[in-house]
Amino acid sequence: MAGSYPYDFARRKPRFPMNRIPWDKILTFTPLDLGKVFLSALIIVVVNKVQLFNDRLSALLIALPLTSLIAMIWMHHAGQSSQRLANHAEGTFWFVLPTLPMFLIIPWMLRREWGFWSTLAANCVITVALFWLTVIILRKFGIDLMPK
Repeated sequence: MAGSYPYDFARRKPRFPMNRIPWDKILTFTPLDLGKVFLSALIIVVVNKVQLFNDRLSALLIALPLTSLIAMIWMHHAGQSSQRLANHAEGTFWFVLPTLPMFLIIPWMLRREWGFWSTLAANCVITVALFWLTVIILRKFGIDLMPK
């Protein structure tokens, strides 16, 4: 598992340091990219509209990994390798775990009269802390989500 991440264990550094990120390619938008933005936004708007009449159906739609599936479809369409798609799916699994408590803490806080923005801020802090705790714990098992 450890070898599937962009990290050079022999040299103890990332294989792709931040200064080698192709920012020009990341920040260039094509008509296809704009179509991807529109489709992704459309899904969010439709789910939000469903919420107006059915909270549970909206929650079910949000719980589906639509964003990840769409991202993997776009990656496949762009010719990404199976290994990169596998890395993406595996990384998504590990990154989702520290976000899950938020979906229990938010309703608990809101039902106890916390304000929306303070609840959201507190949950952002909690999620970041849980994220880093997950990274630290997984490193002990040879899974490095955030190469040093």
